[in-house]
Amino acid sequence: MRMSGIALIITMLAAPSLHAQSYPTKPIRMIVPSLPGGGFDVTGRTLADKMGPLLGTQMVVENRTGAGTVVGTETVAKAPADGYTLLVGGLSNIALNPVLYDKLGYAANDFRPIGLAVSYSYTLVGRKDLPANTLRELIDFGKANPGKLTYGGAAGTGQHIAASALFSQTGVDALSIFYKGAAAVYQDLLGGRVDLYFDNTQTARPYIEKGTLKAYATSSPVRHSYLPNLPTVTETGVAKLDMETWFGPFVVKGMPQPIVDRLRVEFAKTMAMSDVVTRFQNTGGRVLTMGFDETEKYVATEITRWSGIVKAAGIKIQE
Repeated sequence: MRMSGIALIITMLAAPSLHAQSYPTKPIRMIVPSLPGGGFDVTGRTLADKMGPLLGTQMVVENRTGAGTVVGTETVAKAPADGYTLLVGGLSNIALNPVLYDKLGYAANDFRPIGLAVSYSYTLVGRKDLPANTLRELIDFGKANPGKLTYGGAAGTGQHIAASALFSQTGVDALSIFYKGAAAVYQDLLGGRVDLYFDNTQTARPYIEKGTLKAYATSSPVRHSYLPNLPTVTETGVAKLDMETWFGPFVVKGMPQPIVDRLRVEFAKTMAMSDVVTRFQNTGGRVLTMGFDETEKYVATEITRWSGIVKAAGIKIQE
């Protein structure tokens, strides 16, 4: 079913793409708005490696960092709509930043998705000696000890928002501590200097399996096959938190449709490659197989949904 669906997409888009047969005539930049490593970077490099040859040109990955994912995303927002600058878009820079920052050099609707490739869940982990073994016990502890629990994460990231949304929904007064990266958070978790981290499930997995950190719940809608005993947040009954961070190539709004169609054809071909699917799965990702209309509706829904969640939680990034 998956292969036939992708074949249909390619067939439907092939004819319009003929109008863009002169594109591309030079290398294409794929802007990754984060440091090397992590979901943004894995997605950008995996797609660039395969889409470049299909397009008949070099697709160059550029890590443009600063202010979380803001600098790299603004770089693409200001670039010409000519198909030579693409953005790795994700939940944080497309759906979260526009509501987290009062002053931002772009809006959520400044971009269109070429497609969504993969999504990753988050898992809440805590230091080993926390006096709570389940998520419900943790929430009860937090309510009985306001202001005592601390959680780490970089400002504005999914890790930060997942924890903030959880504690907002459950009425727990917990202190957010900002870090520049995951390595520093884990160092403090293992050292007992911070209590909790709602991190990417695959990154947290080794600590869970070794028993060096406690695991409380995952944000995904279903349990993970490699962590079958770990419940979802919704399953625990303490809150309704369905959150996965998704990634894929985006272009600026106003891009000529024939170029969008050409990029979508090569994206669909790339996502049909078994080695691409395997690479994403090996990093703990859930490969996405949405059609393009479905993708645009999904992204629009996520923007609206997370805008409401962030506003309800009163989360803002001080600039």
